[in-house]
Amino acid sequence: MQTVWLIVLVIVLMIFGFWLIQYSTFRNEERKRQWELRRESQKTISPIRMRAYERLALLLERTTPEHMLMGLDLTGMTVMQLQQHLLQTIRMEYEHNMSQQVYVSEEVWTLVMNARDQMAAFVVGITSQLPPDADAMTYAKVLLTAYSSNGLTPTDKALSELKEEAKELM
Repeated sequence: MQTVWLIVLVIVLMIFGFWLIQYSTFRNEERKRQWELRRESQKTISPIRMRAYERLALLLERTTPEHMLMGLDLTGMTVMQLQQHLLQTIRMEYEHNMSQQVYVSEEVWTLVMNARDQMAAFVVGITSQLPPDADAMTYAKVLLTAYSSNGLTPTDKALSELKEEAKELM
């Protein structure tokens, strides 16, 4: 009788050992398959994410006063017309790149939105500092001077964080 129990115990231990080996092998294969999927996904996602970082960097650069005013003919333009043009440029750039938020961290996206909002507020705020009869050229000069003397702007901060996050991807 003891021999039968011993044989049964050995058989149970062998079955358990076999199951343990099979389970371990299956788990390792599953991990390997998941790793391969992630690696293949990264081959596709990484270039898309890099383009998103590039587009957001362009958005931030294009919504600075020097870039928005570059090449603009200010003759005959009123302060309000220029202000509306600048606000429209900011809005269009943002709307054109809104989908890029899915590729960046929440922190970076928040900084980009903050830079957009701060730039729009800055553009409007400069208008209130001018006399009612000021022309667009005066407005542009005051805008550029005030922006360049602002130190670290929300745009600079967002761009810096954007670059840091993009470096982590490389």
